[in-house]
Amino acid sequence: MKKIIYFFLGLTAAVQIAGCDESKLELKSQSAYDFDTYFTSADGLNQAVVATYATLLHNGLWAREYYFIFDLLGYEAKKTTNLQGDMAQLADYSFGTSQTQIAQLWNSLYRLILRSNVVIDRAGVWNPTAAADQQAAKQYIAEARFLRSYAYFNIVNLWGKAPLITAYDSTVANNYPSRASAEAIWATIESDLKLAAADLPVSYDAATGLGRATRGAAVALLGKSYLYQKKWAQAETTLAQLTTAPFTYALDPSYENLFSSTNQSSPENIFQIMNAKWTDWGIGNQYYVFGGQETWGGKATHSDRAQEYGFKDWFNVYVPTTTVKSFQYPNPATSANYVDPRAKFTFYGSKESGGDTQYCQKCAGGPIDFPFKADDPQGYYVWKKYQYYTEVASYGGPQSSINGQVIRYADVLLMLAEAQIQQGKTGADPLALINQVRKRSGAVAYTTLGAQADALKILMRERQVELCGEQSRYFDLIRWGIAKQTINAQRAAEPGDGKQPFQDKNVLLPIPDVEKNYNPNVAKDVANAWN
Repeated sequence: MKKIIYFFLGLTAAVQIAGCDESKLELKSQSAYDFDTYFTSADGLNQAVVATYATLLHNGLWAREYYFIFDLLGYEAKKTTNLQGDMAQLADYSFGTSQTQIAQLWNSLYRLILRSNVVIDRAGVWNPTAAADQQAAKQYIAEARFLRSYAYFNIVNLWGKAPLITAYDSTVANNYPSRASAEAIWATIESDLKLAAADLPVSYDAATGLGRATRGAAVALLGKSYLYQKKWAQAETTLAQLTTAPFTYALDPSYENLFSSTNQSSPENIFQIMNAKWTDWGIGNQYYVFGGQETWGGKATHSDRAQEYGFKDWFNVYVPTTTVKSFQYPNPATSANYVDPRAKFTFYGSKESGGDTQYCQKCAGGPIDFPFKADDPQGYYVWKKYQYYTEVASYGGPQSSINGQVIRYADVLLMLAEAQIQQGKTGADPLALINQVRKRSGAVAYTTLGAQADALKILMRERQVELCGEQSRYFDLIRWGIAKQTINAQRAAEPGDGKQPFQDKNVLLPIPDVEKNYNPNVAKDVANAWN
């Protein structure tokens, strides 16, 4: 990784030269900030923590590229002719080691790690005397451990072996770290999340804690980490904690609310990426997500997804027809043809597809019929999830205030059910968990899950339907070991597509050229010029 050390605050220097008095050259600016002296208060360290969270909105991550990368790679989104350049390469797996968004993702994840390490280092040596400050130091370290774990969770799942950097001093001492094993990275994730859960609060004051990692977020990511490693019993025990006190998570009564501009207050939220319309800040630039997060943007934090996916706006992607058809399956009660009601909250389309057929329901002129094109060879289905076309006919700019769902309670319930099924438990407990998720949307309940193989198929479909367009599908297919067969079969059946682009090497992403060209210790460990 290119080690550009950020201190989050500008360094200033003043040199005064007068005559030939050399002692004047040694004057120190009284307004200068440095690593050793700035982070010595709760306010200074809190700024460092906030700057660490800010990385989640950097290039490759949640403000813009993250949803493109994983919706396209998981084939939950299909490119339109509007999607050009490197981003389009993701749509058909034609990318190589120089792919821009993958490199940005790698860089931003390691930037998140670097900033987390700075917080852990400085808060660890702060040593305040006031009890409130001592508690604040523990919380800041715990938040940084959670964020570092989130970064490494992505890295180990996407690249496998990778540099493992757990201390700021090691960054300064060694700019060329070698790749650690996946096992070592997983062990660090587990350790960090256990420590984070011990020191994070269950909740925060609403005025000061919105978007910060909670104990529940750490427990959820730990349980998810166990699940991804196939540590089924540990995953079950850990995830089950979130269903009991002191946690109070619940499914949102409205599935649609989870992806609306009011989702900030949902009881289902476990960890979100916080957004607001850039105009609400009174400062900023709506195009900051194109590379100016900490230069043009000021306070602005928002998502471009509504604008870029929007069928009345930039319209860069469709919903694949095969994804639409995943919402159609035999009725669990009667075996008759059935359309899952979550289709209406996920995409716009024909009445037969189950998609929403109107938009602009809250506009002054009243609802507008969706212009579905039944004869479109591409399959004219477009995203409704994370859109706010209920409120406006078009957006006019990339400025969505809808918070990004990273982990929510329905995901936890389905992961818990999966952990049980993977252990051969297919009875009342996982059945109740799956039906609890289905009931919220009005979907017909299952009366039985059947044998383990059948139960897993039901669980996989539930995750596909419930979490469609939430950047979960790609990770699920990879960890289940069925990415190649599923994606290639789906594309082969897709009108106007027919490609089978997923190759065996695509189970892992390529190590980016930006890393190989900089770090010889990583470069020499890359096999077949890929990973």
